[in-house]
Amino acid sequence: MRVGVLYSRIRKDEKLLLGELRERGHDVAKIDVRKERFGLDSTTAAVDDLDLVVDRCLSTSRSLYATRFLDSYGVPVVNGPETADVCADKAKNSLALAEADVPTPATEVAFTTEAALEAIESFGYPCVLKPVTGSWGRLMAKIDSRNAAEAILEHKETLGHYEHKVFYVQEFVDKPGRDIRVLAVDGEPVAAMTRSSDHWLTNAAKGGETEPFELDERATELVEKASEAVGGGMLGVDLMEVGVEAESDTAETGVGADGDGAADDYTVHEVNHTVEFKALDAATDVDVPARVVDWLEAKATELADGAVAGADA
Repeated sequence: MRVGVLYSRIRKDEKLLLGELRERGHDVAKIDVRKERFGLDSTTAAVDDLDLVVDRCLSTSRSLYATRFLDSYGVPVVNGPETADVCADKAKNSLALAEADVPTPATEVAFTTEAALEAIESFGYPCVLKPVTGSWGRLMAKIDSRNAAEAILEHKETLGHYEHKVFYVQEFVDKPGRDIRVLAVDGEPVAAMTRSSDHWLTNAAKGGETEPFELDERATELVEKASEAVGGGMLGVDLMEVGVEAESDTAETGVGADGDGAADDYTVHEVNHTVEFKALDAATDVDVPARVVDWLEAKATELADGAVAGADA
């Protein structure tokens, strides 16, 4: 397999992926998007002879545009630009989940501070204010009072960028001190872990402690539906347990409040398109890079078979 890897910085995740690809004897072309140009009908990047390109760009804007241009040239890229477009925007993400009947936190979007304050008051306190783009839990605020809401909205209004004029307000989900990250390929779970913290933000990037998690039937179903809702690909699906008592022993055992080894239900709050997996690889017994490359090999074979079938038609 001849595979290209789009990147702007090589992190541990990319090192794991590159190591697995090379260990299997695949030809790998590293494509630093910072050094390439993308025209309307061609690019300076050497992509013509590649079977597949994997988007691992750290920058959301670079990911969105580079994958869109490659797709326009007919270069197979995962994840595709449509998936990236939905996942990179929290409002589009929430809409896609809701339209697919995937349970997701109640959300409202407003475009002025006055309307945003009305949305916040309608949710009640606490509630959550998030930027429509961003990762690693940055610029997210749990709002506990009207005074805090007014101050944060004023700060966002003065930041200047148009994205800060889109106020994404969400209900606060009283999760049991953790959330669940699932890496899935075209809806099939590869591995799952919990991220636990005393802080309301439990992201691993914020210092959340990770433990392996065994998905039950309901969680597996939601991972598949959520992946399909955003267009499929290699995705990080984030779920929160609902109906679990905070003082239960869920953090150690995964046993929900009903005692049957599962939460009462889950809500999917986000799907990520350039998912990091180093923490998941370390937290579980699953060889995550190997499973990812298995999927990439299957994708390349599927594309090659499709091209042959098309030529024979």
